[in-house]
Amino acid sequence: MNSSRDEMIKSLKDIVIPKLKEVGFKGSFPHYRRITAEKINLLTFQFDKWGGGFVIEISNSNPEGYETHWGEFIKPENLTAHNLNKRKRIQNVMKNNDESLTEDWFRYDKKVLFGNIYKKVCKQVLKKIPIAEEYWSNGEMN
Repeated sequence: MNSSRDEMIKSLKDIVIPKLKEVGFKGSFPHYRRITAEKINLLTFQFDKWGGGFVIEISNSNPEGYETHWGEFIKPENLTAHNLNKRKRIQNVMKNNDESLTEDWFRYDKKVLFGNIYKKVCKQVLKKIPIAEEYWSNGEMN
């Protein structure tokens, strides 16, 4: 791992993960789940193999767990968003010369004039939690 990715993960763990845990998520980086009587809400951070960015994938599953199409059963406590076919990617909206650009990737390889890029990206992620909550409440179930 490179130092910028390590720093991004540290910032996510320090800033974003505590907020997820406040609303009932458990797990360890990069996979988190919130198990309720009605469903399992899932969130996974997936980093760009070339560096400098990550995406957030979310999904819902039945509370009993999930059986893959090849017959493997995944227990609720082991389930991740990557195990499921139906998932949503949380998108990052950025401003660029008075235009809104939608991008799947949260980028931390961009230069900023002021502040800490890792903290800024974490703030962008936190702004997306309500969108994720809406999906977990009303979105597709695997």
